Amino acid sequence: MRALHDRGAAGPGTASYRSALRTPGAAAFFLAAAPARVGVAMAGLGIVWLVHTETGSFAVAGLVTGSFAVAESLVGPQAVRLMDRFGQPRVLVPLLCAHAGAITALVVLALTGAPALPLTAAGLAAGATVPQIGALSAARWSALLHGRAELAPAFALETMSNDAAFLLGPALAVLAATRLHPAAGTALAGALVVGAGLAFAATRRTAPAPAARAVRGVGADRGPGRLWTRNFGTLLAVNTALGVFFGAMQVSVSAFAAVHHAASAAGFLYGLMSAASLPAGLVYGRCHRRTPPGRRLPPLLAFLACASLLPMLADSPWQLGLALLLPGAGVAPCVIVSATLVESVMDRPVLTQALTWTNSACAAGIAVSAAAVGQLVDSAGARTGFAVPLLALTATAALTWSSRTALTAATASATATAASGRLPGQAGSAGTAP
Repeated sequence: MRALHDRGAAGPGTASYRSALRTPGAAAFFLAAAPARVGVAMAGLGIVWLVHTETGSFAVAGLVTGSFAVAESLVGPQAVRLMDRFGQPRVLVPLLCAHAGAITALVVLALTGAPALPLTAAGLAAGATVPQIGALSAARWSALLHGRAELAPAFALETMSNDAAFLLGPALAVLAATRLHPAAGTALAGALVVGAGLAFAATRRTAPAPAARAVRGVGADRGPGRLWTRNFGTLLAVNTALGVFFGAMQVSVSAFAAVHHAASAAGFLYGLMSAASLPAGLVYGRCHRRTPPGRRLPPLLAFLACASLLPMLADSPWQLGLALLLPGAGVAPCVIVSATLVESVMDRPVLTQALTWTNSACAAGIAVSAAAVGQLVDSAGARTGFAVPLLALTATAALTWSSRTALTAATASATATAASGRLPGQAGSAGTAP
């Protein structure tokens, strides 16, 4: 227990990317997860190319891709709930086998000219069985480093890995589908998810203890932990607002590029945000801060909201590209602090579920804002779409400002619990009362 106490009390100056990755078992699961992230990032665009090429219909392609996304958002947290209860490896392996079968069925149905209904059903099955690798990896970092200074760099690594995956994945999906075969993008995405997911599942020693085991003994009378709390609701709102930012920017950038006769440059322009987010995450993860994350989040969201004003001032594609760099740089710090707060305020037995629900909230924000902004830019012009993330982020910054005291208190309670030498899962529900 003394060793745990010393680790929990480590000062911020001891934290680095190297020390996080040198934690026993950390590099193995983190590297195993990397190809699976790329596969997840490839999936949507790979399905679009496959279905559209084989059916000749963007409407059917959108229906199948949308069914994949909806199933992933709704079923993913339920699969993770089983992993929290029974352990990651026991649930992840059969889930990956089911995903392999669903992807195979989708490819075969598309290539044999199946109608929209069975294609949509296969898309639903593929989305429902795709593993939430990001949430599972973040939960492992939390199990290894809860209460330690290395946790912030570890979450920065998670953010940068996701940024890199969503830079590489879509481009790889299009390249495979256009240069090899229409099914190649979807097949490669499935192979990366299943192969890397099995390698991730094989790193068993870093998997968090199942909730049923974690709550035995001291503190068992407190139950397996609460998920739906006021603090968690605030963090869901934050991730929904970030999703609104991504969805609105995707549509607005595409519309702006089309209006300026540069539609082919839309992907490059949008990618500039991820390109700016990567170094910003790297720098932010290396910074040592004494201000609690609950007090850092409101100004970071306010900065991102203000940065979202810049694209509204652009008059040409190259000006838009420059204007997107600053909001891109603001994304990674917001994501890192949000994940740090989820890790801090949630009970250990429901942490992976919480991380998955925040991903689903972000996906919901993307879907809703993309649809709404599409209507807006059609009726009022491309520039108006950039106002949507400004409004959403400003409102969320105000919400987190009003909740900063509760979030800070919850973080302090969790840190004190870790430093006291209690095992994860024995902290009860401190700091998460609604």
